[in-house]
Amino acid sequence: MTTAETRAEPLSIGEVAERTGLSVHALRLYEREGLLIGPVQRSTGGRRRYTEADVQWLLICVKLRESGMPLADLKRFAELVRQGPGNEAERLQLLDAHQQRVEARIRALEGCRSIIAWKVDVYSEHLSRGEAGGLWDPNS
Repeated sequence: MTTAETRAEPLSIGEVAERTGLSVHALRLYEREGLLIGPVQRSTGGRRRYTEADVQWLLICVKLRESGMPLADLKRFAELVRQGPGNEAERLQLLDAHQQRVEARIRALEGCRSIIAWKVDVYSEHLSRGEAGGLWDPNS
């Protein structure tokens, strides 16, 4: 384990923002929307104090959001985790449905990449031969 993984002292909102790539505003939104798995602790001065578990959860949330998971699904997933054991089948169902959406999106993007690669090859070949004029020319 690294020092960061064993860190016991609380983290400020700025430190968590830096570690997760989320803005301070986004962290507050996640808290307001119930996307965290536990309440964020507060210092005696009212400042948010995060734990390493909060950071690890937020890193998962970032990847789920980056992969296109809707906020409503992420919120439901967080609710299920907060409830504790006994709802693992529902958690799996949520994650499985999201995985299927991601895999479909990857297949679609691979099709797009294939078309783009073909067009790059066509343009590269024509340019290297000095015959690029007229490629998709609307005036020809």
